[in-house]
Amino acid sequence: MQEAFLVQAMNRHGDAVYRLALCRLQNLADAEDVYQETFLQFFQQKNAQSWEDEHLKAWLLRVAVNKCADIGRRRKANSCVALDDIPELSGKDCFAYMELWDAVNHLPEKPRMIFHLFYSEGYKTEEISEILKIPASTVRVNLNRARKAIRKELEDSEDVS
Repeated sequence: MQEAFLVQAMNRHGDAVYRLALCRLQNLADAEDVYQETFLQFFQQKNAQSWEDEHLKAWLLRVAVNKCADIGRRRKANSCVALDDIPELSGKDCFAYMELWDAVNHLPEKPRMIFHLFYSEGYKTEEISEILKIPASTVRVNLNRARKAIRKELEDSEDVS
């Protein structure tokens, strides 16, 4: 029964955990480690089957954030995702999409993670505040700064072209 619940949680929220870890750590192997450690910790929770789905997702993302912080403390240098590791996109917006996320990857860690949670995962600022354990106003400030920095980087890249 507990194993079936674990598989269900992995199917429903595993992608979100993995994307958050990859966004924060920018390293495939580390993101996979965070995914594995997060769901291992979830498997060890005794009362998890009684949680509502949104509580479960928020708990998983909070644990993933903590696991990322643990890895961040252990490693000194930041690494980035190689272009070969990014799945291919189709359509004419592929270049614009890659350019946008390249700009996002140049953001400092906290605004990058907030940007990801807001735009990729669809969380509201209050929910991000709860997940990251920071004030909602800090989330909004970081989100605004991230937007400005991305806009500036995209404008600068257009000027160079």
